[in-house]
Amino acid sequence: MGLVSGRSSSRKTFHDNPSPGIGKIMPEVAFFGQTDVGIRRKNNEDTFVVSPGLCFCLAADGMGGAAAGELASRFFADSARDIFSGTVPRTEKQTFDLVQKAFSLANRRILEHVKANAQHQGMGCTAELVAFFDGGFVLGHIGDSRTYRLRDGHLKQLTQDHSFVQCQIDQGLITPEEARNHHLRNVILRAVGVTENLPLDLLSGRIFPGDLFLLCSDGLTDMLDDETIRDILLSAVSLAEKSDELIRLANAAGGKDNITVVLSEVL
Repeated sequence: MGLVSGRSSSRKTFHDNPSPGIGKIMPEVAFFGQTDVGIRRKNNEDTFVVSPGLCFCLAADGMGGAAAGELASRFFADSARDIFSGTVPRTEKQTFDLVQKAFSLANRRILEHVKANAQHQGMGCTAELVAFFDGGFVLGHIGDSRTYRLRDGHLKQLTQDHSFVQCQIDQGLITPEEARNHHLRNVILRAVGVTENLPLDLLSGRIFPGDLFLLCSDGLTDMLDDETIRDILLSAVSLAEKSDELIRLANAAGGKDNITVVLSEVL
């Protein structure tokens, strides 16, 4: 799909500086994020944020051409930072509101940018954002990037792709295996920055020690099946090593798109 924001370096890691005092009151969560340009593309349009101090993380995949894709995902990342920056300990409702506001702000900023820059018509991004509060998490999702949770050895995809092939699967017209190689597999039906009314999926749940969340762009899931992802996440290595291995295998399988991996583990 080639959506997202970032520089043209082959691999990037980034960690926001914790906000003093806030991280101590939030749940204990370890974060790691990484993005790679892949083998086929010259430019990385993915972006991500991990913010231990504010206890949230995100991954975004931009669309609309190289420059516009980078801008769209950067708008999303910056909007989330702006919304979460300086927040105090939050309840589930407050966390829902923050996640929704982050998406809404990014959507508005992208639409305003396109209005002032007609050459970027069609830009937008898919996005995943997970924010933690005491005892639980809130997830915002749009597009065909994904969020998974590994719990007690079981990997569960928490999101449903907003894509043409997913609709075909839901209607029983094609199988998930057929969807992996479908010529329209990269056609998405929802994205940030496309329409004024943002059709956002929001969900929440409890967290338990050992829960491991994976946010990723389709550059990972188009290359690796869920069983392979599960096996790597179960391995007894650090978050950084799990991330390295996921990206290495995605590139070994073809690396057709930018690959972004964001991991958060409840301690």
